[in-house]
Amino acid sequence: MPMRRVLSHPLRSVHPLFLRAASQTYQGLDEAVYRNINACRSLSQVTRTSLGPNGKNKMIINHLDKLFVTSDANTMIKEMEIVHPAAKMLVMAAEQQEKEVGDASNFVVVFAGELLHRAEGLLRMGLHPSDVIEGYSQASKKALEELEKLSVYEVKDPKNRDELIRAVKTSIGSKQFGFEDLLAPIVADACLTAMPKNPKNFNVDNVRVVKIMGASTYDSKMVRGMVFGREPDSK
Repeated sequence: MPMRRVLSHPLRSVHPLFLRAASQTYQGLDEAVYRNINACRSLSQVTRTSLGPNGKNKMIINHLDKLFVTSDANTMIKEMEIVHPAAKMLVMAAEQQEKEVGDASNFVVVFAGELLHRAEGLLRMGLHPSDVIEGYSQASKKALEELEKLSVYEVKDPKNRDELIRAVKTSIGSKQFGFEDLLAPIVADACLTAMPKNPKNFNVDNVRVVKIMGASTYDSKMVRGMVFGREPDSK
């Protein structure tokens, strides 16, 4: 005699009559999880080609028809209208990374997309999502232990100019590859000028960057005070 499955909730879907236009419904845990994974992977595929010093620039037109040409992932995800809940969480993680560290927002998106891609293969093999989460949690603890052993340099005194220059070169190299030797001393001097007595209270907004038309990167300099950008006067 064939076995029958008894559903505890027989009404598992909503009639299209009760939904607004263009609305969609998904049934079952697997389908919803795979949809979330695909949404996050789509976002990571947009930004992954811009990762690293040799990353490509992307052209983005936002809802105000304003054009952006940038390789900065934080700018991309801010200007794109992302409404998917799972992808929105990935955007929030990248924004928090940018807020706390000021760099590696693209790495957060790409790394999370790759982890979800690997998780999808495990789910299709039959593993439960809770087992995948537990495995990633253990891997995270192990990775944090190994990272402590891989550090090659530590800034002991943030007010030391030489140590600060050596520290900021890594971040500058990921944004302006080839100009880190030129820009690192300028950035270090700007940070030291705006640094409070307690370096932990440093506010990045106290250092502003003003772009002047007609100049090049080699004309960059640090000005002690306030600089206002303005258009050239002409008659």
